[in-house]
Amino acid sequence: MEDLYLQVLDVGNMNDWQRKSPLDWETYVNKMVKVAAIEKHEYEGWVLTVDPVSASIVLATFLENEKVSISVVLGHAIQEVEILKEGDDEMKQRLSCIFAPEESKAYSPEEEEKRKNALKTWLETNHIPVTEQGESGRTLCVAGVLTIDPPYGPEECSSSNEIILSRVQGLIQGYLEKQQ
Repeated sequence: MEDLYLQVLDVGNMNDWQRKSPLDWETYVNKMVKVAAIEKHEYEGWVLTVDPVSASIVLATFLENEKVSISVVLGHAIQEVEILKEGDDEMKQRLSCIFAPEESKAYSPEEEEKRKNALKTWLETNHIPVTEQGESGRTLCVAGVLTIDPPYGPEECSSSNEIILSRVQGLIQGYLEKQQ
C-alpha cells in the first residue's frame, strides 16, 4: 500500500470558488491543477475530490518510492484553480486506488466463492463454528458473533467483541500467509 501523508492547508468570506456548484467542482476531479490561495500560496496536485460543504480541494501528489502526499486546501482560502493537465485512464485508475484497501483486488464471483469455501473449510477443520448468512450466503458468520464479508480477509471481519475480533483476524491473517 502506498504511504500517505496528510496535511490541511488553511491559508486566510465566501469566494467565487465556494459559490460554484458540485457539478462545477466535479469537472476538476482527476485533473492536475494549480490552486492559488490567499497570502500568495500556490499548490499543485491531482484533484481527488472537492468537499461539497466546505468547497475544500483534496489534492494528491505522487512522490518517489510509490508514496503519495495528500493535501487539503480549505475552500475559503482558494482564490483561483487552473487546470494544468487532464488525467488519462491510467492516472484515473491510480487516483481511484489511493484510498482503496490493499486487499480490494477485484475477484470474480467464482474466485470469491472459492475463497469463501476454502476459509470456511479451514475454520471448520480448526473446530471454529461457522455458518453462511445473507440472501446469497456471501457472508460467513463465526460463532454467531463475528461476520466475514468478501473478499474474506482480516479487514473484512466485523464484531462488537474486540477480543474475538482480534483473535479471528489473527487466525485469518496466519491462514492467508500460509496460502501464499
